[in-house]
Amino acid sequence: MRLTLAIVIIAVCEGWLTEVPRTYSSAGAAKVLFTDDFSGPELGPAWHSTGPGARIVDGALELENLHNHPLWLTMPLPDDLRIEFDARALGEEGDIKAEFAGDGKSFARTASYKATGYVMIFGGWNNSLNALVRRDEHGGDRRTVASPKVERGRRYHIVLTRKDGQIRWELDGQEILTYDDADPLTGPGQQHFGFGNWEAPVQFDNLVIQAL
Repeated sequence: MRLTLAIVIIAVCEGWLTEVPRTYSSAGAAKVLFTDDFSGPELGPAWHSTGPGARIVDGALELENLHNHPLWLTMPLPDDLRIEFDARALGEEGDIKAEFAGDGKSFARTASYKATGYVMIFGGWNNSLNALVRRDEHGGDRRTVASPKVERGRRYHIVLTRKDGQIRWELDGQEILTYDDADPLTGPGQQHFGFGNWEAPVQFDNLVIQAL
Protein backbone atom coordinates (compact mmCIF):
# COMPACT_ATOMS: atom_id res chain seq x y z
CA MET A 1 0.00 0.00 0.00
CA ARG A 2 2.79 2.41 0.94
CA LEU A 3 4.70 1.50 -2.23
CA THR A 4 1.63 2.11 -4.42
CA LEU A 5 1.05 5.50 -2.78
CA ALA A 6 4.70 6.44 -3.31
CA ILE A 7 4.46 5.57 -7.01
CA VAL A 8 1.34 7.72 -7.40
CA ILE A 9 3.02 10.67 -5.66
CA ILE A 10 6.08 10.36 -7.89
CA ALA A 11 3.89 10.13 -11.00
CA VAL A 12 2.03 13.30 -10.09
CA CYS A 13 5.27 15.14 -9.37
CA GLU A 14 6.78 14.06 -12.68
CA GLY A 15 3.66 15.01 -14.64
CA TRP A 16 3.11 11.48 -15.95
CA LEU A 17 -0.63 11.59 -15.25
CA THR A 18 -1.04 14.42 -17.77
CA GLU A 19 0.16 12.17 -20.58
CA VAL A 20 -1.72 9.42 -22.36
CA PRO A 21 0.21 6.11 -22.51
CA ARG A 22 1.49 5.06 -25.92
CA THR A 23 -0.88 2.76 -27.76
CA TYR A 24 0.31 0.87 -30.80
CA SER A 25 -1.13 -1.70 -33.21
CA SER A 26 -4.70 -0.45 -32.85
CA ALA A 27 -5.01 -0.95 -36.61
CA GLY A 28 -5.62 -4.63 -35.92
CA ALA A 29 -3.89 -7.01 -38.33
CA ALA A 30 -2.17 -4.24 -40.30
CA LYS A 31 1.33 -5.10 -41.50
CA VAL A 32 4.20 -3.24 -39.85
CA LEU A 33 6.46 -1.77 -42.53
CA PHE A 34 8.94 0.27 -40.53
CA THR A 35 9.84 1.16 -36.95
CA ASP A 36 12.49 3.40 -35.40
CA ASP A 37 13.01 4.20 -31.73
CA PHE A 38 16.07 6.35 -32.49
CA SER A 39 18.17 4.45 -29.96
CA GLY A 40 21.29 4.30 -32.15
CA PRO A 41 24.13 6.83 -32.20
CA GLU A 42 23.06 8.28 -35.55
CA LEU A 43 20.19 8.21 -38.04
CA GLY A 44 21.64 5.71 -40.50
CA PRO A 45 20.76 4.87 -44.12
CA ALA A 46 16.99 4.65 -43.54
CA TRP A 47 16.89 8.44 -43.47
CA HIS A 48 17.73 11.16 -46.00
CA SER A 49 18.48 14.56 -44.49
CA THR A 50 17.96 17.53 -46.82
CA GLY A 51 19.69 19.99 -44.49
CA PRO A 52 21.47 20.34 -41.13
CA GLY A 53 19.61 20.36 -37.82
CA ALA A 54 18.56 16.71 -37.35
CA ARG A 55 20.33 14.67 -34.67
CA ILE A 56 19.87 11.90 -32.12
CA VAL A 57 19.72 13.17 -28.51
CA ASP A 58 19.17 10.82 -25.56
CA GLY A 59 17.39 8.19 -27.65
CA ALA A 60 15.11 10.58 -29.55
CA LEU A 61 15.19 12.42 -32.86
CA GLU A 62 15.70 16.13 -32.23
CA LEU A 63 15.10 18.77 -34.91
CA GLU A 64 15.84 22.48 -34.78
CA ASN A 65 16.34 25.22 -37.39
CA LEU A 66 15.71 22.93 -40.38
CA HIS A 67 13.92 25.78 -42.20
CA ASN A 68 11.67 23.35 -44.06
CA HIS A 69 14.40 20.92 -45.05
CA PRO A 70 12.56 17.67 -44.17
CA LEU A 71 14.19 14.54 -42.84
CA TRP A 72 12.85 11.95 -45.29
CA LEU A 73 12.41 8.23 -44.78
CA THR A 74 14.01 6.58 -47.80
CA MET A 75 11.61 3.62 -47.83
CA PRO A 76 8.69 4.04 -50.28
CA LEU A 77 5.30 3.54 -48.64
CA PRO A 78 1.84 2.44 -49.84
CA ASP A 79 -1.07 4.83 -50.34
CA ASP A 80 -3.17 3.41 -47.49
CA LEU A 81 -1.21 3.47 -44.26
CA ARG A 82 -1.06 4.34 -40.60
CA ILE A 83 1.79 6.41 -39.17
CA GLU A 84 2.25 6.90 -35.44
CA PHE A 85 4.92 8.45 -33.28
CA ASP A 86 5.57 10.35 -30.07
CA ALA A 87 6.39 14.06 -30.21
CA ARG A 88 7.48 16.70 -27.75
CA ALA A 89 8.05 20.46 -28.15
CA LEU A 90 11.06 21.75 -26.24
CA GLY A 91 9.92 25.38 -26.37
CA GLU A 92 6.74 27.42 -26.12
CA GLU A 93 6.39 27.82 -29.90
CA GLY A 94 5.06 24.31 -30.55
CA ASP A 95 5.38 23.75 -34.33
CA ILE A 96 5.44 19.94 -34.49
CA LYS A 97 5.39 18.98 -38.18
CA ALA A 98 5.33 15.83 -40.30
CA GLU A 99 4.85 15.28 -44.04
CA PHE A 100 3.56 12.16 -45.79
CA ALA A 101 2.82 11.10 -49.37
CA GLY A 102 5.72 13.31 -50.40
CA ASP A 103 8.47 12.75 -52.94
CA GLY A 104 11.23 11.95 -50.45
CA LYS A 105 13.71 14.53 -51.70
CA SER A 106 12.22 18.03 -51.89
CA PHE A 107 13.02 20.87 -49.51
CA ALA A 108 12.60 24.64 -49.28
CA ARG A 109 14.75 26.56 -51.75
CA THR A 110 13.24 29.92 -50.76
CA ALA A 111 11.60 31.25 -47.59
CA SER A 112 8.25 29.96 -48.93
CA TYR A 113 8.05 26.15 -49.01
CA LYS A 114 5.38 24.23 -50.89
CA ALA A 115 5.33 20.62 -49.75
CA THR A 116 5.05 17.69 -52.16
CA GLY A 117 2.66 15.75 -49.93
CA TYR A 118 0.30 16.27 -47.00
CA VAL A 119 1.53 18.11 -43.91
CA MET A 120 0.37 17.83 -40.31
CA ILE A 121 1.15 20.90 -38.22
CA PHE A 122 0.54 20.83 -34.46
CA GLY A 123 0.94 24.23 -32.82
CA GLY A 124 1.96 26.07 -35.96
CA TRP A 125 2.26 29.82 -36.39
CA ASN A 126 3.64 30.35 -32.90
CA ASN A 127 1.35 27.74 -31.34
CA SER A 128 -1.83 29.40 -32.62
CA LEU A 129 -3.16 26.85 -35.13
CA ASN A 130 -3.27 23.13 -35.94
CA ALA A 131 -3.60 22.12 -39.57
CA LEU A 132 -3.84 19.31 -42.11
CA VAL A 133 -2.52 20.62 -45.40
CA ARG A 134 -2.39 19.42 -49.00
CA ARG A 135 0.97 20.73 -50.23
CA ASP A 136 0.55 24.45 -49.46
CA GLU A 137 0.38 25.22 -45.74
CA HIS A 138 -0.81 28.74 -46.57
CA GLY A 139 -3.40 27.55 -49.10
CA GLY A 140 -7.14 28.04 -48.89
CA ASP A 141 -7.99 24.31 -48.81
CA ARG A 142 -6.21 23.46 -45.57
CA ARG A 143 -8.16 22.09 -42.59
CA THR A 144 -7.51 23.94 -39.33
CA VAL A 145 -8.51 24.12 -35.68
CA ALA A 146 -7.21 26.45 -32.97
CA SER A 147 -7.05 23.97 -30.11
CA PRO A 148 -5.49 22.15 -28.39
CA LYS A 149 -2.31 24.13 -27.86
CA VAL A 150 1.05 22.40 -27.57
CA GLU A 151 2.28 22.21 -23.98
CA ARG A 152 6.03 22.58 -23.65
CA GLY A 153 7.75 19.34 -22.62
CA ARG A 154 4.62 17.17 -22.82
CA ARG A 155 4.89 13.93 -24.75
CA TYR A 156 2.10 13.50 -27.31
CA HIS A 157 1.15 10.39 -29.24
CA ILE A 158 0.23 11.24 -32.83
CA VAL A 159 -1.52 8.92 -35.30
CA LEU A 160 -1.99 9.75 -39.00
CA THR A 161 -4.17 7.39 -41.03
CA ARG A 162 -4.94 7.47 -44.75
CA LYS A 163 -7.47 5.11 -46.28
CA ASP A 164 -9.16 5.52 -49.67
CA GLY A 165 -8.33 9.22 -49.86
CA GLN A 166 -9.50 10.08 -46.35
CA ILE A 167 -6.87 11.34 -43.89
CA ARG A 168 -7.43 11.31 -40.14
CA TRP A 169 -5.23 12.86 -37.45
CA GLU A 170 -5.54 11.64 -33.87
CA LEU A 171 -3.77 13.08 -30.84
CA ASP A 172 -3.59 11.00 -27.67
CA GLY A 173 -6.56 8.98 -28.91
CA GLN A 174 -8.74 11.98 -29.83
CA GLU A 175 -9.57 13.02 -33.39
CA ILE A 176 -8.20 16.47 -34.22
CA LEU A 177 -8.80 16.88 -37.96
CA THR A 178 -9.83 14.94 -41.06
CA TYR A 179 -9.21 15.65 -44.73
CA ASP A 180 -11.13 14.09 -47.61
CA ASP A 181 -9.16 14.48 -50.83
CA ALA A 182 -11.15 14.01 -54.04
CA ASP A 183 -7.89 13.86 -55.99
CA PRO A 184 -5.53 12.06 -53.58
CA LEU A 185 -1.77 12.19 -53.91
CA THR A 186 -0.85 8.61 -54.80
CA GLY A 187 1.66 6.54 -56.71
CA PRO A 188 5.22 7.40 -57.78
CA GLY A 189 6.46 10.66 -56.35
CA GLN A 190 3.97 10.45 -53.46
CA GLN A 191 5.38 7.58 -51.43
CA HIS A 192 7.51 9.05 -48.65
CA PHE A 193 7.20 10.17 -45.04
CA GLY A 194 9.29 12.86 -43.41
CA PHE A 195 9.65 14.84 -40.21
CA GLY A 196 9.52 18.61 -40.76
CA ASN A 197 10.74 21.65 -38.87
CA TRP A 198 11.14 25.39 -39.20
CA GLU A 199 13.05 26.72 -36.16
CA ALA A 200 11.46 25.60 -32.87
CA PRO A 201 13.24 22.67 -31.14
CA VAL A 202 11.15 19.48 -31.14
CA GLN A 203 11.72 15.78 -30.48
CA PHE A 204 10.22 12.67 -32.09
CA ASP A 205 10.37 9.04 -30.98
CA ASN A 206 8.88 5.56 -31.38
CA LEU A 207 7.89 5.77 -35.04
CA VAL A 208 5.71 2.91 -36.32
CA ILE A 209 4.37 2.74 -39.90
CA GLN A 210 1.79 0.14 -40.95
CA ALA A 211 0.17 -0.75 -44.26
CA LEU A 212 -3.63 -0.82 -44.22
